[in-house]
Amino acid sequence: MSTVDLFSLPFMQRAMIAAVFVGLAAPVVGTYLVQRRLALMGDGLGHVAVTGVALGLLTGTSPTWTAVVVAVLGAVLIEVIRERGHTNGDVALALLFYGGLAGGVLLTGLGGQSAARLQTFLFGSITTISLTDVLVTIALAALVIGLGVGLAPQLFAVAQDQEFAKVAGLDVRAYNLLVAVLAAVSVTVAMRTVGLLLVSALMVVPVATSQQLTRSFRTTLVAAMALGTVASLGGLVISALVPAGVTVSPGPTIVLLSLAGFAVTWPIGIWLRHRQRLTAPFPAGPLEPVAHGEAHEHDHGPTCGHVAVPHDDHVDYVHDGHRHAVHGEHYDEH
Repeated sequence: MSTVDLFSLPFMQRAMIAAVFVGLAAPVVGTYLVQRRLALMGDGLGHVAVTGVALGLLTGTSPTWTAVVVAVLGAVLIEVIRERGHTNGDVALALLFYGGLAGGVLLTGLGGQSAARLQTFLFGSITTISLTDVLVTIALAALVIGLGVGLAPQLFAVAQDQEFAKVAGLDVRAYNLLVAVLAAVSVTVAMRTVGLLLVSALMVVPVATSQQLTRSFRTTLVAAMALGTVASLGGLVISALVPAGVTVSPGPTIVLLSLAGFAVTWPIGIWLRHRQRLTAPFPAGPLEPVAHGEAHEHDHGPTCGHVAVPHDDHVDYVHDGHRHAVHGEHYDEH
């Protein structure tokens, strides 16, 4: 079958639509989780959602909706545990995560379902997604994107500095709960694409990649959404174009493609941060020179390659994050 014929098939078109919306929605929530240093929360919610999937299989209802309900309840419980700040809070979260996974496996067996049925949700099976699942994915992803982008100023303020957000009059608890609920919804949206056990990667890795190249929060958010979409579509296309007789699952391919993007941008990010430190403005006001105290083997000048900063009646050269200025036969460090 030719490539054109493959992408003209209805199941492939449904998979591509789902991949686009999942790629856009997952990094939106992931941006706030990374900002709050809760990058692994998506992974934990994925474990909890397994029980929701199993309940759906056991009762004969839609696994997507039961997973949404269970994941949201788990997210609220996680946020309550985190907010109370007990020293054993991480242990409680671990019990919840692993209990969710074990409960899902147990309920699947009780319902007479095979392990292969549950595996489609654990590791994703986007090419088998139905039209109904696509419509549910679009609706839930649109909800996540709308709230995550529309409330970006408030959610960023809460994620960045909760004390400042309280002083500014924001309901910190409500916004924290909202992020937790959006994370739960994102997990269930992405479970048919990358699977519940890999969903956290699609929420976090595009954000980590965009942070290598951007500095402002809004730019990071937009870039993460773009990278998530590229990874989702790219992983799907790669898995579809492998030679006949070779089986490549779209979910792991999407995650590995995301990780490859991070590996490529990581050294670029190191270089950009190094350049930023060299060209960063210095604090305003008078600066008292401090003798370097050691021999300075480098001679600064117009062609030395270091950034020159005018300072009163002389020029300072930025070298290793410091300003060096000629003083007699040696350099002073500011």
